[in-house]
Amino acid sequence: MTVSANVVAALPQYELGAEVGRGGMGVVYAAVHRPLGRAVAVKRLPGVLASDERMSARFAHEARLLARLDHPHIVPVYDYVQDRGEHLLVMEKLDGGTVWSRFTGSGVTPASSCAIGLAMLSGLHAAHGAGVLHLDVKPKNLLFTSGGVLKVADFGISQVVSEGATLVTHGGQVLGTPAYLSPEQALGNPLSPAADVYGAATVLYELLSGRLPFDSGGGALAMIQRHVHQQPRPLTEVPSPLAQVIMRGLERDPRARYRNAETFAVDLAGAAAELFGRDWLLRLGAPVHLSPHVAAAGNRSAPGPSGPRESLDLPVRATLVDTPATPPVRLGAQTLVPAAQVLAAPGPARWFALAAGLAAAVMIALPFAAPTRDLPILDADLSKPVAVGQGDPATARLAVTAAGITLADVPAASPPADAPAASPLTFELPGASRWIVGGAAVATVTADGRSTAHLLRPTTHPMISIMGAGSAVLLLFALAYLESVVRSLRRRQAGTGAVVVAGPLGFALGVAGWLLPSVLLRHPPDLWLALVCGGLGAAAAVCTAVATRRGARGVVDRLG
Repeated sequence: MTVSANVVAALPQYELGAEVGRGGMGVVYAAVHRPLGRAVAVKRLPGVLASDERMSARFAHEARLLARLDHPHIVPVYDYVQDRGEHLLVMEKLDGGTVWSRFTGSGVTPASSCAIGLAMLSGLHAAHGAGVLHLDVKPKNLLFTSGGVLKVADFGISQVVSEGATLVTHGGQVLGTPAYLSPEQALGNPLSPAADVYGAATVLYELLSGRLPFDSGGGALAMIQRHVHQQPRPLTEVPSPLAQVIMRGLERDPRARYRNAETFAVDLAGAAAELFGRDWLLRLGAPVHLSPHVAAAGNRSAPGPSGPRESLDLPVRATLVDTPATPPVRLGAQTLVPAAQVLAAPGPARWFALAAGLAAAVMIALPFAAPTRDLPILDADLSKPVAVGQGDPATARLAVTAAGITLADVPAASPPADAPAASPLTFELPGASRWIVGGAAVATVTADGRSTAHLLRPTTHPMISIMGAGSAVLLLFALAYLESVVRSLRRRQAGTGAVVVAGPLGFALGVAGWLLPSVLLRHPPDLWLALVCGGLGAAAAVCTAVATRRGARGVVDRLG
């Protein structure tokens, strides 16, 4: 891939070569420093650094710390350039390959794995002492010089870009390497050297067994979730003294792990000496820089190997395909969210789903099963005066109500002069009332001090009314918006606010689900039934939203 013109312009003293590496934390190019003729590696960091002044300042500070790190097992940083919107780290170029390339090629013996572990922990401990966490410890970040010295690369980049939390996109891309992340890093909790201890223990587990501590299926977020909520598989491929050391480094609770990388290295050196003999590093010929405490731990162990040498000297190769490096995330074009939002322990979503289904079933059945009022039926064409009841027209009134709401309250019309004395009273409804009433309503005639209720049923089709058509529109509106809320929750594009919004939408759905059957069945709508169905609808909607949100947190395999 062609080097960006901005990168070339930002590094006038360097001759840029081919791309030699790529990952979620940046792209690496081979280069040569022209004045010194020194081969270097240039890491181009994610573009988000250029668009965020606060993050850019943080990385500049981190780069100064990295430049001060001087340790045999840390890749030295020669320069940090911030120019033309680019953030570039210039580092030592190592030609001996990575631990991963060796692991998937010729393989590594348990003794070699322990030597790699001691060198890795030595570099990590030195960085921690300078206030720098790595947070992306993995075999591909462990490089060899041409002389076989192991060095740890890429300190601090993950910490700055993700600001202490693992970030993912709504599409499921993970900024970092999910197979080696500590639980507290995945959840965005406060970080300490114990986070790198966890990553180092994961690397050692993999090198010693040929597999990862957790299943790697289901995608990146599924793997992270296992680190957060599950116990790792026991390490059965090596004797107990060594396995116990590695498993302690994999404790989910940071307080149960080794407090720092050196205490981990002390126990690792002791277990390795117990298995391979005190002079195992000398016989192996591995160039490892040991602190006095770690060296002393190896000398205190048994003088000879306590395990079967024929099995401990066999090379181990990766039996699983390496977790694919996530493609560089185009941070400017995608929304990033903390992984903690999608990794919280999934609650009993099935109970919320069951409650939602039960509430919806009762809501649907209630309008059909509820008893209706036994009233005399009055079929009438509302576009004409309604004839009903007997009495004095001067005092008579007709009130039309539905669900406790008065739709019309009109006096009786004056009868014609030639009308018979026993003629029924007539009432002319206002124009709006004629179109509101659909299905049935309660018509109460008050005359001569007596009130008589009737079931008023328009002769037109029930749906040719505001009650009929309006209930259908309200039902479709509520369903559409609820579906949108549920879809957003399923895609993790909404949070608690969407669950709250589901309540009134569900109430509207319940009211519409009550009114429409009442209109079609020509039942007089009752207020108590409207409130009950509205409450059931709200409960069903909220439970559905909660179940969807919790279920989406548990179903992470599609996001990997």
